[in-house]
Amino acid sequence: MKRTVIRYLVVLVAAAFLLTPFRALAQLEDEFEDPQLNVGYMVGDTLIARPIGIVATVAGFGLFIIASPFALLGGNAGETWNNLVVYPAAFTFTRPLGDFD
Repeated sequence: MKRTVIRYLVVLVAAAFLLTPFRALAQLEDEFEDPQLNVGYMVGDTLIARPIGIVATVAGFGLFIIASPFALLGGNAGETWNNLVVYPAAFTFTRPLGDFD
């Protein structure tokens, strides 16, 4: 029994030593930034996300006009304004191009 446990520990330690270089490579891959990938994100942001953000901002403003009497009665008009107008506008107009984080 004791021998089996020692064998498992030896195999576990050996596997850890063998897999360590792959972990380092994976960390380096995360730090590598492909410029072509950034261009793709920027194009997608320009052609798809920004127009959707503009529509969401305008639609959110319209919904805020409809919901404002209820929001005023509920005491959360500021939160309603932020969620329906400010956040979509910030996503559309203040975020760097191609940055979806």
